[in-house]
Amino acid sequence: MLTVLRTTWPLLLGILLLMVGNGMQGTLLGIRGKIEGISTTQMSVVMSAYFGGFLLGSRVVPELIRQVGHVRVFAALGSLISSVLILYAAAPHWISWSLMRLLIGFCFSGVYITAESWLNAGTTNENRGQAMSAYMIMQMLGIISAQFLMNTADPAGYLLFVIPSVLVSVSFLPILLSTQPAPQFATLKRMSFGSLFRVSPLGCIGIFLMGGVFSALFGMASVWGSTKGLSVREISAFVAAIYAGGLLLQYPIGWLSDHGDRRFIVLGLSVLGAAVSLATVTLQPDIWGLLLAAALIGGVANPVYSLLLAYTNDFLDSSDMAAASAGLLFINGVGAMAGPLITGWLMSLLGPDGFWVYIGLLLAVLAFYAGWRRTRRPAAPVADQQSFAVIAPSATPVAVEAALETASSDDGDKPA
Repeated sequence: MLTVLRTTWPLLLGILLLMVGNGMQGTLLGIRGKIEGISTTQMSVVMSAYFGGFLLGSRVVPELIRQVGHVRVFAALGSLISSVLILYAAAPHWISWSLMRLLIGFCFSGVYITAESWLNAGTTNENRGQAMSAYMIMQMLGIISAQFLMNTADPAGYLLFVIPSVLVSVSFLPILLSTQPAPQFATLKRMSFGSLFRVSPLGCIGIFLMGGVFSALFGMASVWGSTKGLSVREISAFVAAIYAGGLLLQYPIGWLSDHGDRRFIVLGLSVLGAAVSLATVTLQPDIWGLLLAAALIGGVANPVYSLLLAYTNDFLDSSDMAAASAGLLFINGVGAMAGPLITGWLMSLLGPDGFWVYIGLLLAVLAFYAGWRRTRRPAAPVADQQSFAVIAPSATPVAVEAALETASSDDGDKPA
């Protein structure tokens, strides 16, 4: 791991700063929207726009990279991100915010693709797994760190929009000044959604549902906190707890997934998440209870996402994994676009509890479907399962392909 850090630390530092900027803008808009008098329904459109832009970027940016190169695309998208982060405060209206969120989602998708390509090209088969693990940890730590910075200034002012803009601008320096040549960007083979569903119905349905859960957590948590009447400190702590839970529980759950029926683990985690959501609505806990609920929900959402990808790959040849993962990420993106919109609608009907009702319902549906699928197909033998790869729900096809390639190579080391 030390060798990996010595060779990739500039890129990992850039990713950390990038995620701090992204994490701040998501939380800040939810809080500032309440101050500006923007309704919950309108804020749901704002938050959904990011995922629409992210999904569009994942389809368009690879072709842009092939036409003009990594460096130009990276620099152009980085400039747009920094500009939008400043313009939020200058145009506090839900329509303008929606358009800017659409643009910034598109840009972040392209920036992630570029950074992940560089990281993948700069590592070997021997250390790529460690590099990708470090990359995912930096993503989580960046978003968690962003929540602490939320308490450094008044969200009604301008400074909290300036800080992420500066951090994002600085984050581009390590890659743009790198002496490492830009990697080649190959065309990814496609798999039809019908073929993908026939391979793994649970993978497709589960990834769609988890896209909705993730976008509610990432996009609507601060909107929920503002509607709930929490302070800025409490909202930032709540968001940080979501990602801290995901960071802490990914690896132990990953170990369990390599030693048993993954559908049973998906079922158990989904039941746990649904129970936590129900308990939060029923008990109306204080801030400490809310932080515990956030950590548990985050600890469920992130591992279940990776579990579903690993489960789908158990029924694929290694040559089809990248194409299948790209299809699953598209399905996840469609679910993510719908997540904030439905959450906002439920919150307009039920109040703040609509946030938990939405998450609980999706996890309950996933639990039911995972249990039903266990009756339709025998579990893959543990010895034949693909290794679990830690993958963030915001990962692009580049990072997923690299992580799965590493996991597949690790399978050769499994005892027979």
